[in-house]
Amino acid sequence: MGKRVAVVGTGQTIHKSHRPDVTGQELINEAVQAALLDAGLKINDIDAIVIGNMDHFEGINYVDCWSVDGSGGLMRPIIKLTTGGTTGSTLAIGGYHLVASGLFQKVLVIGWEKNSESDTTGAITTAFDPIWDRLVFAGAIAGLAAEGMAYMTEFGITDRDAARVSVRDRRHACNNPHAQLHKEITVEDVLASPMLSDPIHLLDVCPRTDGSCAVIMASEDVAEKICPQPAWILGTANRHTYTYVGDVNLGQIDSMKCAAADLFGRAGIKEPRKELDVIEMYQPYSFAGIIWIEAMGIVPRGKGTEYIWSGATDMGGELPVNPSGGVIACNPIGATGLIRCAEAAMQIMGKADKRQVPDVKKAVSTGFGGCFWTDMLLYGKEKPK
Repeated sequence: MGKRVAVVGTGQTIHKSHRPDVTGQELINEAVQAALLDAGLKINDIDAIVIGNMDHFEGINYVDCWSVDGSGGLMRPIIKLTTGGTTGSTLAIGGYHLVASGLFQKVLVIGWEKNSESDTTGAITTAFDPIWDRLVFAGAIAGLAAEGMAYMTEFGITDRDAARVSVRDRRHACNNPHAQLHKEITVEDVLASPMLSDPIHLLDVCPRTDGSCAVIMASEDVAEKICPQPAWILGTANRHTYTYVGDVNLGQIDSMKCAAADLFGRAGIKEPRKELDVIEMYQPYSFAGIIWIEAMGIVPRGKGTEYIWSGATDMGGELPVNPSGGVIACNPIGATGLIRCAEAAMQIMGKADKRQVPDVKKAVSTGFGGCFWTDMLLYGKEKPK
């Protein structure tokens, strides 16, 4: 059996649309230093490093080597992982397995992005098949718009229902000093914003962000010596559907449905709505806040809109989603999934400050990217048996 693994420290930069004050390495180092301070460790205490970003965005090859001045990776094992939008959550899963394997006791996981210095549209376009997908689905918006429209058609919801999700997350972000966007909005604001790809408005989607996040994971042999309340990782799961977006079962997200069933099944969670205390969801646009909670099994299919409007996912509700403000308020892509990990762990550790949900015992974070790829991690206050 592998080692039990916990998050013992987290760190984030102040996220903005443009950070001209720092280089990429300096941006990375801000998060690294914050995580080390949070865990009470020095860089020499770290056994290995996992790092990643959307490296084709910034056009930097060998990010693991290039970043050494910022990551602290000089003369220690370092590995780069890149899996598109799920990069941050894949980094977390990679760090978890390196510790669980027994190879390392303390692993530093780093995700980062300097979107202000990248060509995201050009890079994403080339990821799609030039004959079957590129003319319709290329880019970050079109596939999501197709998912939202398919769900609207099946269940009769409107863009007003989706806007309620944006309102929630932007309100939550006002409690998060690390978030990029700190302005509350209304449903009417969302509907009045420019239409990007029907039914998605500008305020339905995430921004472009410069930022970095670092998480320190430790084995059961040392975790409780480092941190009085570690966030124990109870399990991970990931699923990918199809290479061609046109083959995706639009209107639902099968990868999340399968990943959630796998993760919750192995963790013994039968009623996630009652057994989870908080969700940090990689939710790049508002309709996902409805569709994807159904895929996770929080509510039955077709009931997500009702659950959102009830206030159940707001702070103070039955199951708060994205107390941090989520991706709609902050999206440094290579770090985004890792921020979800950090925020969920902070909820377990009781370190979320104004965005803290009371008495969190179980939290889940997710990652999303590519052709509807899903990563998930489950955290608990009690060490797994």
